[in-house]
Amino acid sequence: MTSEPVKDKESGVAADVVALAKVVAALRAENERLRHQASTAAVLERAKGLLMARSGCSATEAHEELARRARADGRTLTEECWIALGDIPQAAQPLFLPAQGVTDVPRVPDQGSPEPSRPATRRGPAPAAGRAGQVRESGTTSRTPSRTALLGDLSGALTGATCPQDVAERLLDHLAGPPVRADAVLLFSRTAHDSLELAGHAGTGAAVAAQWRSVPPVGGIAALDAVRRGEAVWLEDPARDAQRYHLIGQPPQKWRTRAWLPVTTGGRVTAALGVLRTVDAPFDEDVRELLRSVARLCAGSLRTGGARPGALRLNGQPGPSKRSGLSGAPEPSGWCPPAGRPGCPEGPEDGTAALVQAVLDVLPGPAVLLTPLRSPAGDVEDFRIDAAAPRSFDVAGRRGRQLVGLRVLECYPTVAGADAWQGYLRTLTTGTPYEGEPFTYEEVVAGLPQRSTYSVRAAKLGDALVVTWTGHGDIARQQALLADLQRLGNLGWTDWNLVTGAITWSPQVHAVLDRDLESGPLPLDAFPGDVLPEDAPDFTRARRQLLSTGARVDHLVRITTRGGVRHLRVVAEAVPDAHGTPVEVHGFVQDVTAQRTAELALTESRQAVLAQRDVLRAERTVAARLQHALLPLPEQSLNLGDLRVGVAYLPSHDDLNVGGDWYSALEMPGGGTLFAVGDVAGHGIDAVATMAQLRFTAKGMIVTGSSLTGALHRLNTLLLHTRDHHATATLVLGRYDPADRCLTWVHAGHPPPLLVRHGKAEFLSPPEGILLGATLQPSFGEAVCRIEPGDHLLLYTDGLVERPGEHLDEGLGRLARAAETELSADGPGSLDTLLSRLLPDEQRDDVCLLDIHLPASA
Repeated sequence: MTSEPVKDKESGVAADVVALAKVVAALRAENERLRHQASTAAVLERAKGLLMARSGCSATEAHEELARRARADGRTLTEECWIALGDIPQAAQPLFLPAQGVTDVPRVPDQGSPEPSRPATRRGPAPAAGRAGQVRESGTTSRTPSRTALLGDLSGALTGATCPQDVAERLLDHLAGPPVRADAVLLFSRTAHDSLELAGHAGTGAAVAAQWRSVPPVGGIAALDAVRRGEAVWLEDPARDAQRYHLIGQPPQKWRTRAWLPVTTGGRVTAALGVLRTVDAPFDEDVRELLRSVARLCAGSLRTGGARPGALRLNGQPGPSKRSGLSGAPEPSGWCPPAGRPGCPEGPEDGTAALVQAVLDVLPGPAVLLTPLRSPAGDVEDFRIDAAAPRSFDVAGRRGRQLVGLRVLECYPTVAGADAWQGYLRTLTTGTPYEGEPFTYEEVVAGLPQRSTYSVRAAKLGDALVVTWTGHGDIARQQALLADLQRLGNLGWTDWNLVTGAITWSPQVHAVLDRDLESGPLPLDAFPGDVLPEDAPDFTRARRQLLSTGARVDHLVRITTRGGVRHLRVVAEAVPDAHGTPVEVHGFVQDVTAQRTAELALTESRQAVLAQRDVLRAERTVAARLQHALLPLPEQSLNLGDLRVGVAYLPSHDDLNVGGDWYSALEMPGGGTLFAVGDVAGHGIDAVATMAQLRFTAKGMIVTGSSLTGALHRLNTLLLHTRDHHATATLVLGRYDPADRCLTWVHAGHPPPLLVRHGKAEFLSPPEGILLGATLQPSFGEAVCRIEPGDHLLLYTDGLVERPGEHLDEGLGRLARAAETELSADGPGSLDTLLSRLLPDEQRDDVCLLDIHLPASA
């Protein structure tokens, strides 16, 4: 960028604008001058530092020596600095002796040619005009610049180069004109395994550069010959040269003449400079000498770095290309010689990381080649990364070829002693591949801890290891958890862009809607599919409200699928723009068929239970009214002859069923008294009806003169021949004769009466008897009990003594103890107090109790 004159008279603009333009142009020119001065000063300071380190001289003496050499050889000071930086020998040699009388210092000559003689004067920098490399003097005639001027301009241009790619482009800019007339420039760096990597290129085109990015150490490569022999290779006959070398370009005759020159740094050839021309004429001697000098200039700017073997660095520092984006050595895409020429060596044992790199370049995942670094005793001290696949990465963000040259323990110190490290050593010793379990690696990057989880595999390749790994990042884990959540919840997320029309579904949505993935997603107006007609109006109304007002939708809808009707829950919300217009709708859809089916079945069952409960309540009401009509309960004790009879009847706490417990106490003709207490199995109207049959039949038979046992036989026959249902019942039946105060009683499987006399309770020994309705030929016997004044005789049903999970004897004992307490004193006693002591809070069965008491006064 250069300053340009501003016309103030013919421009037609205001004077203040012209003045401002002049100031800007002046500042721009000054900025360019200062930038060039700073770059030149940096090169000068590095060259001075080199001389000071080698000879021990002062900074002033080093500057004077560089200036003296430049004057003696007709070079610029910058050019001399570049040459000094490129001529760093491996052995320590003094570059000059400050002693008096010494006027020159031995120099390292160019490879393959003697030191040329140079004029004592040089032409100043040419103004920028026409094609690069041409100097336009006064008038319109252009002539070829001198060798000294061309090298001086080139050295100044290289001062501002930022990377090898930039060096190649600046070389072509200055060598494109006479006398070289170059059409393309290539810079190859030499790797630690004598292969070549393309560091910079200009004029070749992207296709050629991609084909020749990496060159293995095979025969038939002119650039490799120049590097190996340390001599320039001149190719000036395409037909003859094609029989010996692989020629770059398609067709190979595109560039008629080519020159490959070694670039020597520190006494070792580290790179190759290629100059390709379409000129069909050999290089004359002046051009050859000029190109050798250009190669020496390149040696000063292309310095071999120690962190990456073979990677060219600019002035000792890697730099990005301002034109092509290359950084150091380019990322190789693999190299293959043209058809009909010898191929690459097979197998890594031939030696080179370049061959392994060519394989790793096509791998879809991360992989590196680790070369062991051994101590003098042969122990492995570290591993060096000599090749890396493009998808290789580490926690510091380095990827691909940026990993090449790194040492494992230097970059990842926490690996030392880990399972992966021990696995590497075992694989290197035994050859058995190592496959490690996932482990977490932590490294501090920029002051922050970085954690990563990896699974590592290592396999032996020659004396090296090929290591591959799989990273288990948090994002991948979250995605897996999200997929599991959608699968387990049977739901999927949806997104509709109302502006672009793009539709995005998670894969689970297709499973929820029973749609194939190939069928694609549905638009919003057709979602979620074939809705049942009875659900369509409500769902359409909710969707319309979502798009008009942005109201959130949470709706249940049914659709018809290949597998039947599915119940879906659709939740969606609209995302409005700045004006409130919905531009996106996202949400989720969930298959709730199983849940809704269970809810519907539960609702139906609940409704059925409620209906049945209503029926049972109605039945209980009827049964209770019937029971009260058939079995009236006295409000107070009955006086039957000389006896006082207390009656108690307590229904169970079950408000749905009425039991079949009953009693009877009445005076008979002739002065006797009939007592009966019975219990019909079951509840409800049927039990009440059976109870009525037994009660009235028993009274009728006894009153008409039937014996007690005869009555039981007839009642048993009655139950056995009931048509509607076969019922069973228990019964205690007794007849009291007031003349001798004796009670004759029988029973049919009923608990025995309890006699309380003089404060002691005792159960009467029961005669023979069996449950009514149990057999066709029952056997019944009679027993007699004399009642004395003050006695209490209790007749009861089993609800008074039975409890779930308890033996009957425990209930009978509890009844006897309560009766002794409540009925031992002379008097009628209290049946309410007795019942409160005996009955639990949750009474499960009806209770009927008769207390036959003969007062002491009798």
